[in-house]
Amino acid sequence: MTARIDHGTAAGTFSLDGQTFDVENNIWVVGDDAECVVVDAPHSVEAILQVVAGRRVRAIVCTHAHDDHVRVAPALAEATGAPILLHPADAPVWELTHPDRLPDGELADGQELTVGGSVVRVLHTPGHAPGAVSLHVPDLGVVLTGDTLFRGGPGATGRSFSDADLIVASIRRVLFGLPDDTIVHTGHGDSTTIGAEADALGR
Repeated sequence: MTARIDHGTAAGTFSLDGQTFDVENNIWVVGDDAECVVVDAPHSVEAILQVVAGRRVRAIVCTHAHDDHVRVAPALAEATGAPILLHPADAPVWELTHPDRLPDGELADGQELTVGGSVVRVLHTPGHAPGAVSLHVPDLGVVLTGDTLFRGGPGATGRSFSDADLIVASIRRVLFGLPDDTIVHTGHGDSTTIGAEADALGR
């Protein structure tokens, strides 16, 4: 059985560098009827568990460690028994929100997670945050980009731990190497395709 992607949203705040903003995050869950992985843990355990819908959660995979993406990760891990996985380069960002709770495991470029009969491949795409990753699911023709690539261009890079040149390099080198018809599911807002964003940004 091939996995599918289920979607929800949760609203809350994002805080960094002494500023706080209201945000709505996408909730993405990859899996089949029996098991799944949760991509990020924004704002509300209850909202995430509604999308999980009783399945076994194999892992909580963090695209990066900004607080709106990981704030409820420890509580979700406690509720589901699933490990929290984060790229080690984002450890300093994680510590801003969870100084007393480490992630349970690390993500690495090229790492493959298998869930519901499909492979989820980890792509290190730094720039928005040093440990930012995107998650490519070739069987489904989908990449989950967190806050690296949105409909309309790269994610924000005006705050601590971010790098504008690096995010564009990551997008061009890694993401634009995927097929143009790959659907891009983002951390906030509407989905897009690799082709549409490559045409807009320039390869």
